[in-house]
Amino acid sequence: MLKLHGFRVSNYHNKVLIALLEKGVPYEEDASVKPSQDPAYLEKSPMGKVPYAEIDGTRLCESSAILEYLEDAYPEKPLLPKNPLARAKVRELTLVIELHLELVVRRLYGGVFFGGTLSDSTKAGVEKDLAKGVRAFAALAKFSPFVAGAELSIADCAAACHLPLVSLSTKLAYGRDALEGIPQVKPYLKMLNERPAFAQVNAWRKEATAKK
Repeated sequence: MLKLHGFRVSNYHNKVLIALLEKGVPYEEDASVKPSQDPAYLEKSPMGKVPYAEIDGTRLCESSAILEYLEDAYPEKPLLPKNPLARAKVRELTLVIELHLELVVRRLYGGVFFGGTLSDSTKAGVEKDLAKGVRAFAALAKFSPFVAGAELSIADCAAACHLPLVSLSTKLAYGRDALEGIPQVKPYLKMLNERPAFAQVNAWRKEATAKK
C-alpha cells in the first residue's frame, strides 16, 4: 500500500491527497512530516521537500511524479485523458499553474505569511513574472466545467490547492487579487470544493492550519 508523507498545510501534499481520494486508491498517511535539509531526511526526499511516497519499499518524491504513478498503477478512474495530445494539454496547464503562478508567488510567502519583509524589488519582480503566468493561464484554462475541459483531471487537483494561494498572497502583498481578471475562477473553485474529495482535503487543511 502507498504511504504518503507530508503535512496537510502543504498545497503539494494536498494535491496528492485529492488525487488519492478521487481515484479511490487505498493509502496510509503520515501527516507529521515537514520539509528538512537534515541528512537523514534527504535520504528519503533528496530535495528535502514534501510530499514523498513509499510504495512497496521504494520511495518516490515530487508530487507530479506521484500523480503520474497513480495514473499508471490505478487507471480505473483516470485523471488524465486517453488521447496523448489531450493528456499533454492537461500536463501543460498543470505546469503553467505550478511553475508560472504558484512558484512565482511563493517568493511572497515569507513576507505575507511568515512575518518577513518584502523588498520593493521582490514585489516588482513577482508582479512582472506573475502577469505572464496569469496571461498564460487565462489563455489555456477551459472552465468547461473543469479547468482543462469536460473531465476532472490532475490540473484540477493542482488548481484547487494553488489558485487560492495565488489570490490570497497577492491580496496581502498588493491589495488586489492577481486572478480577479478571470471571473470564472471563483465559481470554478466553489464547484470543486463541493466535491467530497476536495471538501475533505480542504477541511483537513483548515484543521491543520488552526493547530499551527
